[in-house]
Amino acid sequence: MRLLSIAVMLVATLALAACNNPRGGAMGEFDAGAGAGIGTTALGDPNDPTSIAHFNQRIGDRVLFVVDSSSLSGAAENILRAQAAWLNANPQYQVLIEGHADERGTREYNIALGARRAAAIERFLVQQGVQSGRIRTVSYGKERPVEACPAARCWDQNRRGVTVVSR
Repeated sequence: MRLLSIAVMLVATLALAACNNPRGGAMGEFDAGAGAGIGTTALGDPNDPTSIAHFNQRIGDRVLFVVDSSSLSGAAENILRAQAAWLNANPQYQVLIEGHADERGTREYNIALGARRAAAIERFLVQQGVQSGRIRTVSYGKERPVEACPAARCWDQNRRGVTVVSR
């Protein structure tokens, strides 16, 4: 009987662990009707210049890359300058930089490419004065596409670096 109790507790613990949200947010912060994502209560008001919603919508949370490159374009540098200014003005936030790639190429190649893209963004933000201790990077390679399709429009969206801000 004791073994059964331990097994039940282990299953319950694993079930709770599976509910963990690695991007942050507490229970009740999700839009019940939307089915996915963090609701606006977690992100704040986009009109509040100190909110995550403002950062995502007004500053811009992503930059795009060309095929097989981790070099920042002029447009990407402009977005990252604005991100750095916002992050320097709001030191209460931590940053996770996600590196992504399109679906072409091997998983290993795309993980490495995503890591180089995330590192390029991190270096640029640090050069702009963002403290390196606030920044973490992760590469998802081709594993988390914005849209999956065998067309250039999808590949263009998926070659990106995303700056995720959290408290």
